[in-house]
Amino acid sequence: MPAVSAPPATDPDLRHTSGSRGLRRTQLALFGAGLATFLLLYSTQALLPALSDDLHLTPGQASWTVSVASIGLALAVIPVSALSERYGRITVMTASVFTAAAIALVLPFAPDLTTLVVLRALQGVALAGLPATAMAFLAEEVHPSALAGAMGLYVAGNSIGGMAGRLISGVVAGSFGWRWGLASVAVLAVVCAVAFRLLVPAARYFRPAPVNPAALWRTITGHLGNPLLARLFALGLLFMTVFGAVYTVMGYRLVAAPFGLSQGLASSIFAVYVFGTFASAMSARVTGRFGRRGTLYLAIGTVAVGLVLTLTQSLALSLAGLVLITVGFFTGHCVASAAVGRTATHARAQASALYLAAYYLGNSLGGTLGATAYHGAGWDGTVAVALGAMVLAAGVTLYGTVQARSRLVAHA
Repeated sequence: MPAVSAPPATDPDLRHTSGSRGLRRTQLALFGAGLATFLLLYSTQALLPALSDDLHLTPGQASWTVSVASIGLALAVIPVSALSERYGRITVMTASVFTAAAIALVLPFAPDLTTLVVLRALQGVALAGLPATAMAFLAEEVHPSALAGAMGLYVAGNSIGGMAGRLISGVVAGSFGWRWGLASVAVLAVVCAVAFRLLVPAARYFRPAPVNPAALWRTITGHLGNPLLARLFALGLLFMTVFGAVYTVMGYRLVAAPFGLSQGLASSIFAVYVFGTFASAMSARVTGRFGRRGTLYLAIGTVAVGLVLTLTQSLALSLAGLVLITVGFFTGHCVASAAVGRTATHARAQASALYLAAYYLGNSLGGTLGATAYHGAGWDGTVAVALGAMVLAAGVTLYGTVQARSRLVAHA
């Protein structure tokens, strides 16, 4: 997507400012959209043990209900976001959230794994119209002085939706089965979609532009050819590989021996997301103290220590490990994603969309590899996959450190 619009110098600036009714409506609308997006994207993750029991699936097979949604979003986020340049941000976001919610209403009636996987893939594609488009809409319609707060509330909706979707579906499934778990999330997503459409103010600064596939392709290849951006995309993928592996499989680990928790109680682990939200808020301060690469090393080390702690047979230590993994993941993700915007000198929206694509592909990769490893080697296998991803992340960061020092020496 090209740079967002700004009001001409001769026209009054009508963008939403702090305290205005328009800003409040915009914030609430986008909060609802973000909530719906992540309610739906991860709606089956807490249900995997129940799906395995009811449909007689291995963890690897059940994990595809999570992975394909992320794959669909990752593959569609760039082309679908580009359509918003032609048809409008609100049009694309509305179509996206209502289509995804409609699919959610059908999911509880899926008779088998194949149907469930196909519907989840379509749902992922539908959801692709929200993440990058919502950010472009906010940048166009909200005054710069109020943009950080508006963006923060949108991201909070994402985080709360990711946690709530897993918690609600898992707790309901613990009492009534996985189909009712999915139904509960679907109904909530419909409410959020309706709230978004009723609240979102009309766009004032959107200007339709033709979609140029050739120019879009040149932009994408140019970003991928930028070594620093490529490393940041790789870091997003690797951090999310760990997160996808751990959270896809942890439910299986907690309901099995030696812990033996119920489905509902095992689903409550997603409340750990609260620590991730706190880590996100603190990431800028930590980066200011340790620098970008120093913070990345700290995040990688925190995740690695957390993974090792989960190998114990102690529930308390395993949950402490999960907290460390979550804090480390959110810190690393915040640092890498923020660096993308600073590194890209043009077409920042496409750079952000590429990061999101890598990020969600990492979720799919981690979920599938982690569940397959768990089926073959238990939790130790899942941890090995996650630690391997962190070793690669450390290697990418170390390579960047060496390159930066080489440039300093060359210019000395």
